[in-house]
Amino acid sequence: GGGLVSEPLHRMGASVTGIDPSERNIAIAKSHAETSGFDIDYRAKRVEDLAAACETFDLVACLEVVEHVPDVAAFVTACAARVRPGGLIVFSTMNRTFKAWALAIVGAEYVLGWLPRGTHQWNRFVTPEELTRYATAASLANPHLSGIVYTPWKDSWSLAADDVDVNYLASYAKPAANA
Repeated sequence: GGGLVSEPLHRMGASVTGIDPSERNIAIAKSHAETSGFDIDYRAKRVEDLAAACETFDLVACLEVVEHVPDVAAFVTACAARVRPGGLIVFSTMNRTFKAWALAIVGAEYVLGWLPRGTHQWNRFVTPEELTRYATAASLANPHLSGIVYTPWKDSWSLAADDVDVNYLASYAKPAANA
């Protein structure tokens, strides 16, 4: 995307490589990083493109992506291949529930206008069980799930381990080579 996750990770001291298949998104991210004086390696690529160079990373973060890819299982496998043994992968996505349809599509897109109408397709939302099944098939382990919950009267977002009904984070570890 436009660097919304890459920049905070860089500020926390991480060496960051940010990828997006959109040249436009990468240009926006590069421009903002240069203006801010951030040294972030932005590339207009797909995760599958990194396989040719055998690049791997300690952490792979795929936030609000999986609900937009045509083959989630293949995408998770490609992302898992980019994680070094002992590393971590984190996804955030929408759960395929009626509550997610009502809040994320009807509420966020049509009522509140937080996102352009048509940004999400409910049938592309991924349940936690599906994501964990794809992650396990890609040799990832130790799933940890937490919901991302919006509280309108506080105008705040928080994590909730017991509420993955709409939006959720899922992290998985790649076992160490000697494990």
